[in-house]
Amino acid sequence: MKTLTYHLFSVLFFVSSLSAYGANPSLAPIQISDVPRNTQIGAPPAPAGAPGGGKYSPPTPARASLPTVWLIGDSTVRNGTMGENPPTGQWGWGAPIVAYFDANKVNVVNRAFGGTSSRTFYNGFFWQNLRPLIKKGDFVIMQFGANDNGGAKGKGALKGLGPETETVTRDGKEEVVHSFGWYLQQFVKETREQGGTPIVCSLTPRKRWTDDGHFQRDSGSHAAWAAQVAKETNAPFVDLYELIARSYEKLGKERVEALYMPSPKENLHTGWDGAVINAGCVVAGLKHDPSNPLDAFLSPRGQAVAPADVTAPVPASGR
Repeated sequence: MKTLTYHLFSVLFFVSSLSAYGANPSLAPIQISDVPRNTQIGAPPAPAGAPGGGKYSPPTPARASLPTVWLIGDSTVRNGTMGENPPTGQWGWGAPIVAYFDANKVNVVNRAFGGTSSRTFYNGFFWQNLRPLIKKGDFVIMQFGANDNGGAKGKGALKGLGPETETVTRDGKEEVVHSFGWYLQQFVKETREQGGTPIVCSLTPRKRWTDDGHFQRDSGSHAAWAAQVAKETNAPFVDLYELIARSYEKLGKERVEALYMPSPKENLHTGWDGAVINAGCVVAGLKHDPSNPLDAFLSPRGQAVAPADVTAPVPASGR
């Protein structure tokens, strides 16, 4: 009886959540089994230099003849060495977003990795392994910022968008550390050099509520810098930070608590239902752009998502 009650709650919660990002509630909820594992993890053996103690093999396109949507970012996009984190139930949106695309028209390959910043992803194994694989007609959706605090002495980038640098020495080697905006600009530039189309997303918001039931916004840091890079480089932009905040405000504090895992302590990583909502926000943000470069590759589920306009007034919070 307990299992049945929990299942019924999950279904009702999920259906009510769908309207938060404009999806069609008549469609069946996305299940973990709907996500092909080869979109999240590759076949062994792990290539030289791969992290994860030999457990991480980067996923590759299932059909080389098709264009590929590459996803890069941190654990809010792809969680755990194997693309999931069963002990905590945490999931990134880069898994369920696969269901919003037609596998007969495009590959979706999630190359994000937990714990990375824009700086460590760019300088290390991840981008250096991926960049040569990007071909003409591909797309790279990028989302960073959650691990970009801490400055040069940590693993993050310098604040802002400017050309300033700081040199640090680690393990006997010097590293020139750039600004957050600089690293995003490199991803955009080098994606285009390979013939691909870059798409910039702002980071997912942390769970912080105001007294009047809204998500706290930090409008002067990584989300704003991502938006500015997209504007300056003329790249498509998804204001994921704002879209998720508005979706969660619509659901209300009590329902949103269940989206973060483990609840209530976690304030950054979502479980499966939260990842599905966040993935829907990415698609809704893409569809708001009249020149959405991925529109032709959406599945019926993706086509059913309504465009989301973050320029509209902030909606009233949920109950």
